[in-house]
Amino acid sequence: MDARTPNRFPFHRQPAFPVLLWQAFTCVGAALVLLLSKGPVAGYSGLLGGLVALVPNAYFAYRVYRYSGARSVRAIVGELYAGEAGKLILTAALFVSVLMAVKPLEVAALFGCYLAVLAVGASALLIVRVFPRH
Repeated sequence: MDARTPNRFPFHRQPAFPVLLWQAFTCVGAALVLLLSKGPVAGYSGLLGGLVALVPNAYFAYRVYRYSGARSVRAIVGELYAGEAGKLILTAALFVSVLMAVKPLEVAALFGCYLAVLAVGASALLIVRVFPRH
């Protein structure tokens, strides 16, 4: 018997969606600031750094919020572990891809925007004020 209950709420209704939205705004905003202040190489380097943080976080949110309900606790915990492992692997693969494939690249802008987007994720409890009741 499969006790997993698929989550019936659309992704934009999940508690992680406002955090991902703020991370996307931070990514684009920081890239625009770098583009206007330091030039195009810093701009796209910052954008890539932000995306290296944003894409794995979106994957993790998708995996974690796939199931809901008290009968799905074991599946939810399994998705937490699988989502976190996938997030780490995806982050490493994206960093390697960007560092190997993109030339010229401004590494300070890449890691600066990566850390800025991660900081938004770390402050998620300040962004998500109300968690919906299922």
